[in-house]
Amino acid sequence: MTAEINAKISSRPRFPKRAVITGGMPYGNKNLHLGHIGGVFVHADVFARFLRDRIGNDNVIFVSGTDCYGSPITENYRELCEKGDFEGTIEEFVESNHNKQKEVLELYQISLNLYAASAIGRAAEIHAEYSDEIIKTLYQNGKLEKRSVLQFWDPARGIFLNGRQVVGRCPIAGCKSEKAYADECSLGHSYDPKDLIAPKSVLTGETPEMREAVSFYFKLDEYGQELSLWLNEFSMRPESREFVVKAVQEFLEPPVIYLKREYLEALETLKDSMPHFEMIDQFNKPSVILKFSLLKAREDACSVLTQNGIHFRPGKTLTPFRMTGQVEWGVDAPPLEGLDGQTIWVWPESLWAPISFVKTYLEENAQRGDWRDWWASDDCKVYQFIGQDNIYFYGPVESALFMALKNGLCFPNLIANNHVLFLDKKASSSSQIKPPGANELLDHYTPEQLRAHFLGLGLGIRSVSFQPKPFNPNAKDTDADPVLKEGNLLTGVMNRATRSCFYTAQKYTECKIPAATTSAYAIEAAASAVLDYEDMMARCRFHQAMNVLDTYIRMINKYWSKHMREADAEDNSEKRLMVLRDCFHMVRVAAVLLHPIAPGGAQMICEYFNMNDRFFCWDDIFEPLEHFIDCTDSHILKFLEPKVDFFKAHPAQIEAKPEG
Repeated sequence: MTAEINAKISSRPRFPKRAVITGGMPYGNKNLHLGHIGGVFVHADVFARFLRDRIGNDNVIFVSGTDCYGSPITENYRELCEKGDFEGTIEEFVESNHNKQKEVLELYQISLNLYAASAIGRAAEIHAEYSDEIIKTLYQNGKLEKRSVLQFWDPARGIFLNGRQVVGRCPIAGCKSEKAYADECSLGHSYDPKDLIAPKSVLTGETPEMREAVSFYFKLDEYGQELSLWLNEFSMRPESREFVVKAVQEFLEPPVIYLKREYLEALETLKDSMPHFEMIDQFNKPSVILKFSLLKAREDACSVLTQNGIHFRPGKTLTPFRMTGQVEWGVDAPPLEGLDGQTIWVWPESLWAPISFVKTYLEENAQRGDWRDWWASDDCKVYQFIGQDNIYFYGPVESALFMALKNGLCFPNLIANNHVLFLDKKASSSSQIKPPGANELLDHYTPEQLRAHFLGLGLGIRSVSFQPKPFNPNAKDTDADPVLKEGNLLTGVMNRATRSCFYTAQKYTECKIPAATTSAYAIEAAASAVLDYEDMMARCRFHQAMNVLDTYIRMINKYWSKHMREADAEDNSEKRLMVLRDCFHMVRVAAVLLHPIAPGGAQMICEYFNMNDRFFCWDDIFEPLEHFIDCTDSHILKFLEPKVDFFKAHPAQIEAKPEG
């Protein structure tokens, strides 16, 4: 090996003994959309498959499931029943959506050990038990407080309105959400319900009243210092993404109020009745900032400003986090301090649902250990793949909850992706141009083509537009389809390299791999690709891992074309066998690296090599083929018929090709 490769070997990334991978939690009121598959599940699955090859199949558990509870589901269910579009119970409504989600995940080759649901089957029972345990533990640890808060009340219906039965405008400064609900907007910002701008009841269209309701809240605002220490450590992890660190940091800032300049004169007259604050004047901004030392001081200041008719917007900071409420469709909360009949708010229970799902999986697979061997062990790492809208919940909220439980739970590595845009706009079912459903894309592309493309978008860096030609009304017939860029590496370049090896072996060596010695060049080229790819995967930089593969696979073809052409021109049998042996080695390594991304095609290559799954094991990744098989006589490759593709194009693409 060269000095450069030896240096890379000496600094290879370290992997945990065991790993848990979680893939978000799709909500139980709809089928999977573009963001679920392209922004979360493909990346989570590729990483899970990579780790299975890298550290062993039995050392990885990959779970996810349907998030079944909460007011959005009850509201969607109510609307569909009123329209006559659904008949059945709310449990049946959620289960039907869960089954549809599971089918789509299987079509995309998402290799979950368990895709459960928080309200269905044994997983629901385990989740209810674990949720009860967590709420009681938080209460016993003094981390819950009973708060009387104002909640929206619809006087026409005579009921408290749940979170999605109220809509208005988000009060968080700078938020561009098109929909804001009672205490959370569509972009994930949380706020006090009384701060919602222009609220309306979705049941009656009337302006609701505010009435007091008592619930339990988690003392999230007490964890600023501990979360800052956690964030410092998190930011040093190789897989951490800069925009995630920045997004979490925003919530660790002190409490502030944004006040428009037009109210400065009125503010001056109220100073004596306001808690102490520091005014920060950014002269090029339309608002000034009032900075407070404590959250309670800001809350008191908000009350003073509201009473005097002064409009303002609170900034992001840590606030008490609601844990229970009056939503009927939810996990039952344990009765504490005489507060009976409440349910756990859907967001907190969905944060620990992956633990419930691992427990469920291990109940049927006890040989793989106890759940604490996975979620509370120094030997294990947890990787949570999420979308950027959920950073607040999986970042400061989940981490603080785990701190408060004091039971040794692993702090997950957050692998968040930016938005998958559709035709340059954020994918939304309410936009004029509707994004295709995840299942609709499969009418035009193979799962492996889409998997490769979604990885190549670079969502860990920025939001990127998904531009599928069949769904783009502005695309011309002569335009190339951007979605096929990465897929062409598989269906074109990798197919060509692999077929060249097999057809040549069938012609010259009786379907055997030549016994010639693999050249130092081929071994070192493969080793360099392995090390670069491994480093990018360890950092969860999937688009860069795709770049490594692109360079390496194209190099194999160039090597074949140049040297095999020379061998044929010279009629040099020895050189031909050396090139064939080199390329078999490099193709085998390429198939291993492709295995997490395009598992079907990679597995087919393994089949034609006539090898078992040891083919994909990383323990011997640098070894030449003679380490695995007898290249002298006994090992026969599977015969490859003419025009066979290892990585296939979609039939729709073949039909669309112009004749000639």
